[in-house]
Amino acid sequence: MKVTVFGIGYVGLVQAAVLAEVGHDVVCVDVDENKVARLQDGEIPIYEPGLTPLVQSNYQSGRLKFTTDASEGVSHGDLIFIAVGTPPDEDGSADLKYVLAVAETIASNMQKYKIVINKSTVPVGTADKVREKIATVLQTKNKNIDFDVVSNPEFLKEGAAVNDCMRPDRIIIGTHSAKAETKLRELYAPFNRNHDKVIVMDIRSAELTKYAANCMLATKISFMNEIANLAERFGADVENVRRGIGSDPRIGYQFIYPGCGYGGSCFPKDVQALIRSANSVGYQAKILESVEAVNYTQKEKLFEYIMGHFDHDVKGKTVALWGLAFKPNTDDMREASSRVLMEKLWEAGARVQAYDPEAMEETQRIYADQPNLKLMGTKEAALAEADCLVICTEWQAFRAPDFELIKNKLKQPLVFDGRNLYEPSRMKEYGLQYYAIGRGLSVKGYQ
Repeated sequence: MKVTVFGIGYVGLVQAAVLAEVGHDVVCVDVDENKVARLQDGEIPIYEPGLTPLVQSNYQSGRLKFTTDASEGVSHGDLIFIAVGTPPDEDGSADLKYVLAVAETIASNMQKYKIVINKSTVPVGTADKVREKIATVLQTKNKNIDFDVVSNPEFLKEGAAVNDCMRPDRIIIGTHSAKAETKLRELYAPFNRNHDKVIVMDIRSAELTKYAANCMLATKISFMNEIANLAERFGADVENVRRGIGSDPRIGYQFIYPGCGYGGSCFPKDVQALIRSANSVGYQAKILESVEAVNYTQKEKLFEYIMGHFDHDVKGKTVALWGLAFKPNTDDMREASSRVLMEKLWEAGARVQAYDPEAMEETQRIYADQPNLKLMGTKEAALAEADCLVICTEWQAFRAPDFELIKNKLKQPLVFDGRNLYEPSRMKEYGLQYYAIGRGLSVKGYQ
């Protein structure tokens, strides 16, 4: 099938590459000339496991193309995906200017029936706005062309996006058009062979499903962080609590790991957007407001531990930081907990020596002018002459370190763990003072 994807960001590029991999003829359109040129040269602008060979092989085969020519893209695709960003506006609501700009571009260039597919995460009612925009442009150009608008939200996890796209657990199609449904079923047939993963519903329900999914997961994280905060005060161990409640199949173990807050391009933005959408229809989403508030507070947790330990004076201290990306297997630092911590440490007069397996270049881009940041080539190098070690991201490379080396390299045998990677009893055996999230008495550290 002939497919066009507008927007070669995280979602658009992964979706395009996977569709090309199963045999579809895909053209990607983006206004960023540099990004398009880099992709044509085989350079992938984001880090995602398995994505680079997928893009390169399908580009070389001719099934995947990149262009800045919107008219070429519209002419090519019978199915046209909108996969551009919906960044938060000043009030936290989703900014639809890029989505509507693509809709206008499609309408300005279309000469025959098209299926326009909203892949971007958008508020309920966006498909109506896209349809209205296309219809208005066609009318001004005196064109009488039929088209359909479909909601087809993505459910990709950064770090596992290629697998999620190749083996989706569900494919949501929001449409009232039998013709569009048939075409979308044909498009996704290669991913729908073992059992029927397609769920067809009305457009507004499909739009709300995406927000509801991300907000539910964010709620589980904030709930567990709230329990961790209680565990600290009660002298309980949140890891025991997690195992106790996770064994209940109604709850499960996923997304109940306490830590120093969630980040990324989805959860913070989508929780805010659904709160603002609720406000727009006269409803106060109290649970979501609490989810957002707990997460905001949780991102300051490590800084509070550090300041409490050093009697609220870290001026001149050097902090070794392991983990900069908001989660493992990505270089994405959007809304990362590490950023909140580093900026607070710098404000308090501390220096940071940081290491991350993938996010070093992104960190350099964001904080190029920060004199109190030193990016180190290895996790061991980050420890040298530092006053303490802080862990913000649960990369596999950090799960089984040389604890004796940590103790010997640091000025003080002191670890602040924002992801609960280690057992407090083991840290005590190594003579390391250990602060973790919700580990009961360990909040005061082991001497």
